[in-house]
Amino acid sequence: MDWLTETKIPIGPWSRAFVEWLTAHGGWAFDAASLGLGRAIDGILWCLQSPPPLVAIAVFSVFVWWYRRSIGVTVFTVLGLLVILNQGYWKETTETLALVLASTAVCMLIGMPIGIAAARRQWIYAALRPVLDLMQTIPTFVYLIPALILFGLGMVPGLIATVIFAVPAPIRLTRLGIVSTPEPLKEAAVAFGATPWQVLRKVELPYAMPQIMAGLTQTIMLSLSMVVIAALVGANGLGVPVVRALNTVNIARGFEAGLCIVILAIILDRMLRVPGQAPPKRTLSFWKDRL
Repeated sequence: MDWLTETKIPIGPWSRAFVEWLTAHGGWAFDAASLGLGRAIDGILWCLQSPPPLVAIAVFSVFVWWYRRSIGVTVFTVLGLLVILNQGYWKETTETLALVLASTAVCMLIGMPIGIAAARRQWIYAALRPVLDLMQTIPTFVYLIPALILFGLGMVPGLIATVIFAVPAPIRLTRLGIVSTPEPLKEAAVAFGATPWQVLRKVELPYAMPQIMAGLTQTIMLSLSMVVIAALVGANGLGVPVVRALNTVNIARGFEAGLCIVILAIILDRMLRVPGQAPPKRTLSFWKDRL
């Protein structure tokens, strides 16, 4: 079997050459992207950190009540955020929330159009499927290295790594929701004179909304799972005390920071969770009135 290993396929050197070529010829684009994403994260941080913590907690809790109309979710949100504030991790929590919100927004802006295109064209999904599998199975430390080289230290490489890891979820679930739309509904819309854009906007997207919201929730959870890994490339947030606790074998600090991550994940999940109900049945007259 020695003959099989004598001539090694230069996968590693090819990858290094590709990253070096990107750095040499597209450095301006990566610098611009890093600047834009960094300012977006800074803007979210300003909104979260400018008000006093108690005011921010009150505003966020009112928003949760307005959005969910649930006493239980609202009470848990208030108590959970007060626990985070009591433990002294409010600043780190807002930094983590800013990273999660920014990465989720990028994932949804990229994932939804690609998911719609993949639902409309089967060959697009056939080409995307191995790429999506690769993005979710390759160890995250592998693409942290080129992200660090291309974007430098800070929140941006953590955001890029998070997007690479999480964006397959909205792509897959958006496509699933679109292709699950019953054909009779689409045929009825076309029969009433709807254009393809109207079919997408008024029939397919409303029917696919539970799956799209599930993709949103899953993206947030995947983003939170990258908090600690993003801290290794300079991203601020709750991942930093976890990494420091690991380096110093500080059980108390690690548990405190980990508990804050769990509380934040539960709050976001309960706030955005869509009840597991099938989409309501629509009659032909309903679609005729909407179209």
